[in-house]
Amino acid sequence: MKPWAQDLLLATNSATTDQAVFTEVAAVAHELGFSYCAYGLRAALPFTNPQFVMISDYPTAWQERYAQARYLEVDPTVKHCSRSSVPIVWSDRVFAETPELWDEAQAVGLCVGWAQSNLDAYGTGGMLTLARQKDQLSDAELLSKELQMRWLVTAAHQAFSRVLLPRFKLAPDVPLTRRETEILKWAADGKTSSDVSEILAIAESTVRFHTKNAISKLGARNRTAAVARAALLGLLS
Repeated sequence: MKPWAQDLLLATNSATTDQAVFTEVAAVAHELGFSYCAYGLRAALPFTNPQFVMISDYPTAWQERYAQARYLEVDPTVKHCSRSSVPIVWSDRVFAETPELWDEAQAVGLCVGWAQSNLDAYGTGGMLTLARQKDQLSDAELLSKELQMRWLVTAAHQAFSRVLLPRFKLAPDVPLTRRETEILKWAADGKTSSDVSEILAIAESTVRFHTKNAISKLGARNRTAAVARAALLGLLS
C-alpha cells in the first residue's frame, strides 16, 4: 500500500464524526486540485424510501437551491452512480437533459467535476464528487490522479458508513439468536413454518414463536419483511 493511501486510512479511521471525516476527505480533494467535494450516503432501508445524508463544502446558496429544486431526483450524475461504479466526468453531454441544473451549477462555480460511487455488500451506497471552477479534467490529469481519487472514494465510504450508519438504527438493538437466524434462513429459502418444523425437528408453534421474536427485533411488519431486512443487513450470512 502506498504511503498516501496509508495516511488517508489512518486519518479517516481516527475520525469520530461525519464532519471530522469530511475534513480529512476534503483536504485530500484540495491536494488533488479540486476546490469542492461532496459525499452522499444512502442506507439500504427502508426499501421504498431509503435514508440519505449529504455533506459538502459547496457554496451554501447552491446547497439550498439544490435541495429546494429537488435536483437530487434528476441529477444525471446521481442516476449514473446509483447503477454503476464507473467514474463519471461532468460535461455538457452528461447534463443534456437537465440544462437548468447545469446552468445554475456553473453559475456558482461548479463547472468541472468527477464522481464515483461505492456500493457495499449490504446495499449501502456512497457517492463522492470532486469539483472546481475551471481547468477541464484532461486525460493526462486523470491518468496521474485517478488512482488516488478512486482510493479516496473507498476510504470515504468506509469512514462515513462507520460514523453515519449507527444513526439510522438499521440493525436490531437485541441481536437475533442462533435459532431465530436459522429459522429466517430457511424462510429465505422459501420454506413454510411447517417445513421448518420438520427440518429442525421442533414444534411448528416453536417455529412461529422464534419467527415472531425475530420480526419484533427487526422492527418488521411480517415474516417476509423480516427475512428481507435480515438478509440485507447481512444477518443471514
